[in-house]
Amino acid sequence: MSAPTHTRPPQATRSGGEIRLPWWALALPVLAFVTLLLLILNPAEAHAAAGEPAIADLLERVRQLTAH
Repeated sequence: MSAPTHTRPPQATRSGGEIRLPWWALALPVLAFVTLLLLILNPAEAHAAAGEPAIADLLERVRQLTAH
């Protein structure tokens, strides 16, 4: 015979359903949105990197180090 299990009822939110978020939970998406919006509105300011990209250079150095 199995024993009855006791489950807790879900905790009720504060009165009025108030949920508080940390400041960065709103600031980071707003900052990302504004940055992308500025790039869309003025694409001339988004300069492409001249020459070989830094990522390609880094990967080449990692390949050289692992080849030795």
